[in-house]
Amino acid sequence: MIDFHNHVLVNVDDGPKSLDESIDMLKTAAKQGITDIINTVHFQHPKMQNKNVEYEYLKSKVNELQVILDKENIKITIHLSAEVFYLPNLLEISTNPLTTIGNGKYMLIEFKTNIFPTDFENQFYELQSNGITPIIAHPERYRFIQKEVNILKTWVERDYVIQIDAGSILGQFGKNTQNVALEMIKNGFIHLIGSDAHNNKNRNFCIKEAYEQLGKYDKKVVKKLKNNTLNILKGRKIEKIDIENKRINMTSKLFKLFG
Repeated sequence: MIDFHNHVLVNVDDGPKSLDESIDMLKTAAKQGITDIINTVHFQHPKMQNKNVEYEYLKSKVNELQVILDKENIKITIHLSAEVFYLPNLLEISTNPLTTIGNGKYMLIEFKTNIFPTDFENQFYELQSNGITPIIAHPERYRFIQKEVNILKTWVERDYVIQIDAGSILGQFGKNTQNVALEMIKNGFIHLIGSDAHNNKNRNFCIKEAYEQLGKYDKKVVKKLKNNTLNILKGRKIEKIDIENKRINMTSKLFKLFG
């Protein structure tokens, strides 16, 4: 199993503050059956001021951590990428190997939580015209999506990839965010799930639990979500999650499963 979107490198962003914490997180990931993680360092976010986001430096941090994992027989391979904070410079920064994943085919992008982005359509169009598909990080946590979830219908039609946090599905960001996440799943506005793990306490790896709960409703959907994570890593085309024929009873079943 692959976990897409997490922060496990020590003191490079707002992830773990010590090596012990990072190792503890990765032990949890291994127990969940995760074999590969795509570590997504925050990039050009205001919180990253004065942080070193040079590719070679971060790659050395990955290599150091990988040596420790191998030594401790924690069977996880770490892949390096970034969670890009939206600014109107996406095509310009796409030449940086840190900013894309899947042989340069995908870019994970986050927006401000409470402000609808302006001119992002043109930025995304430029990326797509140059063979890079935008992945929108955790839209269920954005207030403008919580107010109008059907915005995502247009985004899916434009072939943007939508990634939900596992913690959102499980209610870790509150009931409202959970309800929006389940509404997105119900309508097929989702392509990927990632843990967005940051620490070994309230933001740890939890993707197994999210998949297990969804599997109680539809194992085929879970299989597609898992395959899409592999497809992203390999730079291949993803599958759309189409559950149109199940919408009639999806709402009651899903919401009952998640309490």
